[in-house]
Amino acid sequence: MNILLYILLGVAGFIALVLILALFTKKGYSIQRSIVIHRPISEVYDFLRHIKNQDIYSKWVQTDPGMQKIYKGNDGEVGFIYGWNGNKQAGEGEQEIKKLEPNKLIDLEVRFVRPFKAVAQTPFRLASEGDGKMTVSWGMVSTMNYPMNLILLLMDMDKALGKDLETSLGVLKQHLEK
Repeated sequence: MNILLYILLGVAGFIALVLILALFTKKGYSIQRSIVIHRPISEVYDFLRHIKNQDIYSKWVQTDPGMQKIYKGNDGEVGFIYGWNGNKQAGEGEQEIKKLEPNKLIDLEVRFVRPFKAVAQTPFRLASEGDGKMTVSWGMVSTMNYPMNLILLLMDMDKALGKDLETSLGVLKQHLEK
């Protein structure tokens, strides 16, 4: 009986330690990747502001080609919503165009439902480099509520998600430079 009590106290102590640790762990993350594309900035902006075009270049969309998609509003305009419900890798959620600044910014908000609830800002920033080339920067900024923020101790979000952003931007570049 004493051994069982010690085991239970040890487990309770470990859980308490983990929950206390979560109180002092960072609550958010921010990542960004960029790529130079040899196309006029207006062409790239017009392509990126249409969220349905993510079907062509987004690594996340391509994790489940058969996912269900729902569209609300006019693609390429503020307020357009692109919803999805896919397999275990793709999850479920929606993204909405929150703000558009022609040839400068496409501000998206992504609301994840599954595998866990979260909200992220995923803006595209565009900058002209002259000579028919420009830079696209794609980022992700999000917070995680207590105690889910413990994931940030265990997972390097920059490394994990950054690789997906790089892959997606590479496919975007290939597509637009054809």
